[in-house]
Amino acid sequence: MTAKSNTRSTARLAAVQALFQHHMEKTPIPRLLKEFHDHRLGAEIEDAQYRPVEVNFFNDIVIGVSEKRDEIDQLIAQKLASDWSMGRLDKTMLQILRAGAFELMERDEVPTGTVISEYVDVAHAFFSKKDSGFINGLLDAIAKQVRGDLKK
Repeated sequence: MTAKSNTRSTARLAAVQALFQHHMEKTPIPRLLKEFHDHRLGAEIEDAQYRPVEVNFFNDIVIGVSEKRDEIDQLIAQKLASDWSMGRLDKTMLQILRAGAFELMERDEVPTGTVISEYVDVAHAFFSKKDSGFINGLLDAIAKQVRGDLKK
């Protein structure tokens, strides 16, 4: 794994955490970004050094999901089984799906497989293998719709 991919992996996890905080506390995005920049991204807290983060990539995901949330949520809702609703999704899972869908929609330079794999890895930090598989399947369905050819 390259240094750039490591910093992007960390940025994805931090973005999901920031989006969760925004969802739960309604923290305004500019204040949320400042808080993460000042206190979390690459910081040292209680003698624990956080991994380096590609800050611009983190910002792009958080701002992009915030700006396109309605479009992203509609896309996610379309891919859910008929007996599922957005409200039924775990709040962390929803942020993982939003961030992954945003990247699939807006970051064409990132290969489809990389996006899906990275967010499944994020899911493993919070969920069981079954739930991570759910995220994998949903992001795969979104990728097919927004990117078409999955060989990218």
